Amino acid sequence: MSAGATFTGVKPVEPRHRIDEARLAAWLGEHVPGFAGPLAVMQFRGGQSNPTYRLETPGGAYVLRRKPSGTLLPSAHAVEREFRVIAALYAEGFPVPRPYALCEDGAVIGAAFYVMEAVDGQVHWDGALPGLSPHARHRHYAAMIATLARLHAIDPEAAGLGDYGRPGNYFARQVDRWTRQYRAAEDGRLEDVERLIAWLPRTVPEQGGVAVVHGDYRLDNLIFSDDGSVSAVLDWELSTLGDPLADFSYLLMQWALPADGRSGLGGLDLADLGIPGRDEAVALYCRAAGRESVPDLDWYFAYNLFRLTGILQGVAARARAGNAASEHAAAMAARVPALAAAAWGFAERAGA
Repeated sequence: MSAGATFTGVKPVEPRHRIDEARLAAWLGEHVPGFAGPLAVMQFRGGQSNPTYRLETPGGAYVLRRKPSGTLLPSAHAVEREFRVIAALYAEGFPVPRPYALCEDGAVIGAAFYVMEAVDGQVHWDGALPGLSPHARHRHYAAMIATLARLHAIDPEAAGLGDYGRPGNYFARQVDRWTRQYRAAEDGRLEDVERLIAWLPRTVPEQGGVAVVHGDYRLDNLIFSDDGSVSAVLDWELSTLGDPLADFSYLLMQWALPADGRSGLGGLDLADLGIPGRDEAVALYCRAAGRESVPDLDWYFAYNLFRLTGILQGVAARARAGNAASEHAAAMAARVPALAAAAWGFAERAGA
């Protein structure tokens, strides 16, 4: 089954993620302007972290994101931060869903949550963009890259996000954070991860600027309109202030990873597909961001895959605890050893 078929659309709410719909409807009536029931609740298929729901009413649809139930890893699932950054970026005219309301009272549905606009458009799960013409594929990728540069051009202070991240070297903070997260979710020793935990902190590059960074900027976290423009950027759980190169190198991993029916493009005939090659992707970003170039990226690729290893190790921990957002969490977690090996491979290319 394709990733699109697996993750696209909605389904009935899983028993473990059910919420008190009557209590929710009453809260929405008090906090969301124009809300009127009756309310129907469905759960989105995609997502590995915060359970996400589509709320249908006669007057329109909304999206609700909540924290999962159960014991959570430190600093994870901060829907309050998501709401804050979406509200700030929406005010700046950046393409995010309109935020409606945040609820930090766990008594309403059992966990903190927020409600936002349901944006119409297309989410693409396969990086090859099957079904689109070569011209349309190029337009989608160019829009994705330009939108990332647009995010990095926003002044955090002017947007009210000057305190959205801690001071100090972003990469050093992130390596420390994901090391701690990995340790908190660890289930057996992986030598490649141990090598990375020792090597990455010793080789952290200097930070090259401060911007709002999304933290998980990839194809399937975007909603595209029919003309290939980006209608909304989703899933801001990992956002903070940091080095914009962290976001761009994470996106560029798409070109470094083998084609697998998801975001990876390695091994595909990109020219035939109409998808920009890696060098063109770099040029598009540099032009849009006003940069002359980017440095050698092997360290950044090692870091990004290490970080992804930490994220998926957390998914594995939630799967073991029975509170992962997706029934596909265990399969995602099974990727951890291969990701760790790939990360160490890039570290070796960077001189480890």
